[in-house]
Amino acid sequence: MSLLLPFALQWSLGGFANSSAVCLWAVTSPLGALLFVGARQAAPWFLAFVGLVVVSAGIDPVLAAGAPNIPDGVVVVFFALTILGVATTVYALLQYFVRARERALAELAREHRALEREQAKSERLLLNVLPEPVAARLKEQEGIIADARPSVTVLFADIVGFTQLSERLSASDVVALLDSVFASWDALAADHGVEKIKTIGDAYMAAGGIPLPRDDHAQAIAELALAMGPKGARSAADTGLALEVRIGIDTGPVVAGVIGRAKFIYDLWGDTVNTASRMESHAVPGTIQVTQRAYEQLREQYELRPRGTIEVKGKGPTTTYLLLGRRDQHARSASRDRHDHAPRSHEITAADDRQTPASPKTDNRERRNP
Repeated sequence: MSLLLPFALQWSLGGFANSSAVCLWAVTSPLGALLFVGARQAAPWFLAFVGLVVVSAGIDPVLAAGAPNIPDGVVVVFFALTILGVATTVYALLQYFVRARERALAELAREHRALEREQAKSERLLLNVLPEPVAARLKEQEGIIADARPSVTVLFADIVGFTQLSERLSASDVVALLDSVFASWDALAADHGVEKIKTIGDAYMAAGGIPLPRDDHAQAIAELALAMGPKGARSAADTGLALEVRIGIDTGPVVAGVIGRAKFIYDLWGDTVNTASRMESHAVPGTIQVTQRAYEQLREQYELRPRGTIEVKGKGPTTTYLLLGRRDQHARSASRDRHDHAPRSHEITAADDRQTPASPKTDNRERRNP
């Protein structure tokens, strides 16, 4: 009806001029089809409108010859009404579409922001599992991610007597204590630019020079090791507990990569990792024990004391050293408090004379680092 009636009225009034082009109202038919049934279904309606306009143009001379006499003023008024009515209809429809588009764009923008927030959360979670360069590679490529590094410094740290301590604490206190200590060590690792690899029970593993190489990886790990003991003690002091930390360090080649599909992890393998673990498990509580290879990297800038040769399970007699501090800081501390250092040296020497056997925890470490 909206398509045919305007043309029927125009023909009965004598054509385009006499009817004030009333057929323009028929354009509401394809517009309505576009609005309610879709673009593809509206196309036939628009083609029908075009066809009727062509027919009207063809028969207009015949219709004008027999047209009734309508005053010119009425014709002009109806021209104005037709133009205004059709223009208003078209404008209202376009405004509706524009507003709908704006609402859709606003909703799309909100969804995009929500997606970006979720992606940021996922990115943070991924970076809590993997180093940033490794995470970037994992997103860009498929397959195995593995690297061989010729020189990396590996650190293991362990809370002395934690197994016995955990038996006296509730489960929540144990977790809170570990979280406090490890969180403080995480901050130190980030400050010194070294990579936390993982925690295993109450043991903490970090490495320097991986995944991105750096020339001063041994020095960075040494600075981390020197800060870990005091930092852990301060964190534990908030709970009223006194903790001692023993640390082992080795420098050498490693293989690094991402393993697993579920709960994947970035890990290191090789003799350097195993040796650093043995250095920690055979260390005297409260000391930082390093290998000959680590000693060669650190001796110019740090004060190290020979511990001597100890029997290390799986490696036999091994020459080890104790890292005491930076040369300049250690010298100043010794000059300020010479008497306090003398008993400590005696204690360390006495402890060194007692060869430290592998503890049950050492056996667990060996299973973790075959």
